[in-house]
Amino acid sequence: MTNTPAESRLFEPATLGALRLPNRLVMAPMTRNRATADGVPQPIMATYYAQRASAGLIIAEASTPNAVGQTYPNITAIYNEAHVAGWRRVTDAVHAAGGRMFLQLQHGGRVGHPDNSGLTPVAPSSIPLPETIHTPSGHQDAVVPRQMTIDEIRSTVADFAAAARNAIDAGFAGVEVHAANGYLLHQFLAQGTNHRTDAYGGSVAGRIRFTVEAVRAVADAIGPERVGVRIAPGLTVNGIDEGDTEEIYPALVAALADVGIAYLHVVFADPDQPLFQGIRKAWPGTLIANPVLGWGKPLPVDGGKHEGERLLAAGADLVSLGRPFLANPDLVERLRISAPINQVRDQGLMYTGGETGYSDYPVLAAAQYRVETPAPAGP
Repeated sequence: MTNTPAESRLFEPATLGALRLPNRLVMAPMTRNRATADGVPQPIMATYYAQRASAGLIIAEASTPNAVGQTYPNITAIYNEAHVAGWRRVTDAVHAAGGRMFLQLQHGGRVGHPDNSGLTPVAPSSIPLPETIHTPSGHQDAVVPRQMTIDEIRSTVADFAAAARNAIDAGFAGVEVHAANGYLLHQFLAQGTNHRTDAYGGSVAGRIRFTVEAVRAVADAIGPERVGVRIAPGLTVNGIDEGDTEEIYPALVAALADVGIAYLHVVFADPDQPLFQGIRKAWPGTLIANPVLGWGKPLPVDGGKHEGERLLAAGADLVSLGRPFLANPDLVERLRISAPINQVRDQGLMYTGGETGYSDYPVLAAAQYRVETPAPAGP
C-alpha cells in the first residue's frame, strides 16, 4: 500500500475570533493606489479583492482614519460616509465570493505631503522623512512635520476608534492597526523619530503608550476579538531607527496581550531569529507571520509555500503573503497543487491605477493541471 504525503498545514482550517478560516493563508495588506483622490474605493477594487476571496483571510490595504494621515495619492480612507459606501461595495463582492476580510488602519504621520492631503503632516517630533515622497506631480522632498500636541494625540486615538466603527459598518469582520513600516505608530515607537520628553516619549513605556492607547480605543469600539495589530521589529523602511528593538517589542507585546486582541501580525518574520521566537513565546493569541521573500526580487517558484511552512513549524498560526497574492488571484489552489506561479509583471504597475497589473492576472484553466489516471492494462 502506498502512503499519500500529508497535505501542507497551510491548507488546514483555522479560527480567528468568531471567524472560521478555510485555510491558513492570509492575503497581506498592500497599498495599490486605486482609490479616488479623496480616498473612496473604486469599483475595480471590488473585482480585485473578490478574485482573491479563496484566501483564508484578506487584510485589505491601508486606509487612513483622518485627512492628515494620508500618505500617498489615491490611497483609501475610512473616515466619512462615502468611504464606508465604497468599501461596502468591496466587502459585498468578497462575501459573495465566499471570502472574509479585515481592513488595515494606517496613519502616515510624517510619511505624507501637503500636495497629497492638503495639510502639513504631523508626527511625534518635527523630524522629516529622509527621502522623497510621491505626490500627484511626482516625487518631492518631504516637508518638516508638525509635532503633535497632547490634544492631537488624543483626537487621533479617537479617530482610530471611529475608523474601526466605520469599517464594521462597511462590512469588514475586523480591523488591523498598522504599527509597522515607518508610519505614525511606528514613529512613536522608534527612538530616531520620537524625541519627545513628555508621557509619549523617552522611556520604552512612554514610546509604546500611543500605540497601546490607539489599540485599546479600537478594541473598546468594536470588540478586541475583531482587532489585530501589525508590527515590524527591526525594519528600517521610511527612515526608521528603533534604537532598542530588543527592549521595545517585549514591552509592546505584553501590553497588547493585556488588551486581548485577536491577533498579532509580524512583518518579515524570520523563524530562526530569537526575537521572533521570543514574540511567539510571549504572545498568547493568534500569530500571523509574514515571510521574507525579498522585495523587488522574483517570487520563489513555489510562491512562498516553503517559507510559509517554516513559519508554521516555528509556531505561527497563519501565514500572510503579499506579492504572491498580487500576481496570483488563485494562489491558494496553485500552492495546493504545485502549479506554476505568475510573477509580478512590473513593480511600477502596482501603483499606477487601472486594471493592468491589478485585476488582469490570469488564473488556472479548470482542467489545466488535472492529474490523469492511467487506463488499466488489458488482459
